Amino acid sequence: MRREQRNTVIRNRVALFLSAVFQPPVTVAVLLLLSPVVEPGFPGTAWFGALAVLFVCVLPFAAVLLLVRLGKITDHHVGDRRQRAPVTAMALLSLLAGLGLLTVVNAPSSVIVTVLAIVGSVVVLGVISVFWKISGHAGAVALSTAIAVLMLGAPWIPLMLLIPAVCWSRVVLRAHTAAQVVMGALVGGGVAAGLWLLLREAMIRAG
Repeated sequence: MRREQRNTVIRNRVALFLSAVFQPPVTVAVLLLLSPVVEPGFPGTAWFGALAVLFVCVLPFAAVLLLVRLGKITDHHVGDRRQRAPVTAMALLSLLAGLGLLTVVNAPSSVIVTVLAIVGSVVVLGVISVFWKISGHAGAVALSTAIAVLMLGAPWIPLMLLIPAVCWSRVVLRAHTAAQVVMGALVGGGVAAGLWLLLREAMIRAG
């Protein structure tokens, strides 16, 4: 195998690894598990983060895998843009159900705010996906790292290096264009971070 071919194989394998390890359900799940850390009572409140993961990540992803198995959608990344609207709607229903349950059980405000920020980002990305194949991977990793930095502080800024890495992987795999990953990161991260800051401030003022 020539050096150029070997480099291409290695590049593709690295891109596949990054795309799989940092896919949306994983990055968002880690963020939600971290969300109770900043509230009093942790680690006793860790289960609230796990409950959020169930409704925000596990149930929607399980439903997607079932739809793939039934042949209703092509793959678990929902690469066909035309299939994204119903999948997004299904995910939003699960998110809203989880948000309602978290409110009922008096989850820490950091968990509620994080879920609300995710909902807002999913709505915006979902609407755009109807017309254009914006990157969900880029949006998810950007919102997860941006909120983690806002929540945990400046020492966590290096986490944001994951954004260009994941964006690169999606372009290398030809799942998206450069414009689609850049916009996914800007929109996903920007909407989520903005909402998180506004909602967090509102909850602090409300006492």
